[in-house]
Amino acid sequence: MNTAAKLSAYGAVLALVAGGAWAAGSAVGPFSVEAAPRGADGTSGAEGAGHGDDHSGTVAEAANDQPGGLASSRGGYTLTPTDTTLTTGNNSFSFRITGPDGAAVTAFDVEHDKRMHLIVVRRDTSGYRHVHPEMAADGTWTVPLDVTEAGSYRVFADFKPTGAEADTLGVDVSVAGNFEPRAYAPSRVAEVDGYQVRLDGDLVAGKASPVRLTVSKDGAPVTDLQPYLAAYGHLVALRQGDLAYLHVHPEGTPGDGKTAAGPEIAFVAEVPSAGGYRLFLDFQHNGVVRTAEFTVDTAGTPPTAQTPVEEAPVETVPVEEKEGHGHG
Repeated sequence: MNTAAKLSAYGAVLALVAGGAWAAGSAVGPFSVEAAPRGADGTSGAEGAGHGDDHSGTVAEAANDQPGGLASSRGGYTLTPTDTTLTTGNNSFSFRITGPDGAAVTAFDVEHDKRMHLIVVRRDTSGYRHVHPEMAADGTWTVPLDVTEAGSYRVFADFKPTGAEADTLGVDVSVAGNFEPRAYAPSRVAEVDGYQVRLDGDLVAGKASPVRLTVSKDGAPVTDLQPYLAAYGHLVALRQGDLAYLHVHPEGTPGDGKTAAGPEIAFVAEVPSAGGYRLFLDFQHNGVVRTAEFTVDTAGTPPTAQTPVEEAPVETVPVEEKEGHGHG
């Protein structure tokens, strides 16, 4: 075969390959973002991915449906620490919350007596702290942190920008040194500084679940709890594994004429999924704030491997990345 004939045959083969590729692409539908239809806001629609139903949600909207504390940025707001490395001992931890325009946010609403609640806990859920930073005029928040043990810690910023929804952002910080992770057995009774706190009620995934904390000291019920941050107690739940965050405030408020100052503190909590949770109750008595810790599993179990495939729920929302005792 001469050179011209060889080139002609080669071109015919390329044409066949290209045609086959086009046919295959047409069979499965366009895949690239550029090929997908665009919405009014310029974002790509979901119809072009081969779905007959209308999916108008964006990745950002899906992220906002995730539990709090799993991301350092969502809804246009970002938690940016000055430094992500701490040392054992006394530290000065600072950070900013930047808004959709990239500038530091300086206007926050007061929520339970504070404009910023900062939760710090090691990723094995030890060393829990609930502190309250102070903000400078430029939007930089600063708080002293006394860290006694090395490890990887999760910092949760719980806040409400003025004119926006309340949210919780999380970021990891590291404390150099050797450490051994702690494991926690299920527990519904906590003892702290001579106080006993009992947890009653079950957490049910995806449902509003009433739970009750009862405080006693030396076997006698405590009936004169003191308000702390405009409530008789604050409850934080962290999902074991990824530390998904839930901050729950109690039913009723001090001074409303119907909420007793102990021994019971009632809450309604809705955890996002089945699994194990660590619960931390802050309460105040005789001028001192203390934290009672619990380890519980949700009521019921997730689907097992024997569940028929056609009946198993299908999760399509991407999971984002997702850890001391003291108060400020």
